[in-house]
Amino acid sequence: MISQRDNVDVGVKAEALGGGSRDSSTDVDEPSNYGVVVMEEKTGKVERFVEKSKLFVGNKINAGIYLLNPSVLDRIELRPTSTEKEVFPKIAADNKLFAMVLPGFWMDIGLPRDYITGLRLYLDSLRNRSSTKLATVPNIVGNVLVDETAKMGCLIGPDVAIGPGCVVEAGVRLSCCSVIRGAHIKRHACIASSIIGWHSTVGQRARVENMTILGEDVHVSDEIYTNGGVALPHKEIKSSIWKPEIVMLRL
Repeated sequence: MISQRDNVDVGVKAEALGGGSRDSSTDVDEPSNYGVVVMEEKTGKVERFVEKSKLFVGNKINAGIYLLNPSVLDRIELRPTSTEKEVFPKIAADNKLFAMVLPGFWMDIGLPRDYITGLRLYLDSLRNRSSTKLATVPNIVGNVLVDETAKMGCLIGPDVAIGPGCVVEAGVRLSCCSVIRGAHIKRHACIASSIIGWHSTVGQRARVENMTILGEDVHVSDEIYTNGGVALPHKEIKSSIWKPEIVMLRL
């Protein structure tokens, strides 16, 4: 999950509201895909939860950020337990559960495609709230976040995040992607709408696009094309992937 509001700010506001446990909620256009929080608008007191209802009961959903009184632990049995389905409804029935609506953007980023969309929303938010965190070096297009330890010499953006210790060589083109800690992108490679995992390598003149996901320590050989492939950790890709597939063995 990613949102504009940080957890510290949520905690401060919740403390200001006083006792009980706090759940966060957010507005969505299609609430039938989520569990809806039915709450009093003025007080934020949660009345009940409705799980993926086909009938409209509201558009506020559980946003996944909680500030809980330690006494909540006493309500959790020593067995596999769903907090949202088993614990929170009981707290709500005791009139001790309140919700606070998050401002700004919110997104579930459990899927790779949603992660890339969430990255774009986060970078847009940085542009509006704290633009000094975004990269301003030459050859940057749009919103780009680059760790100070990364080394690069290419055209980057828009909507790119480059992690610590990454090396991006000359002639590379990056757009709508995340390059995670320790990755190495070699000369004239092109990466779009993809995620490059920890300590992975993309070879010279390789093209990685269409939501290709490289796990940790994956090595793409020179001049390889990957079209939406998902490579599990510690694999080597020596032949092109022309249609989306999961790479479990060395290719």
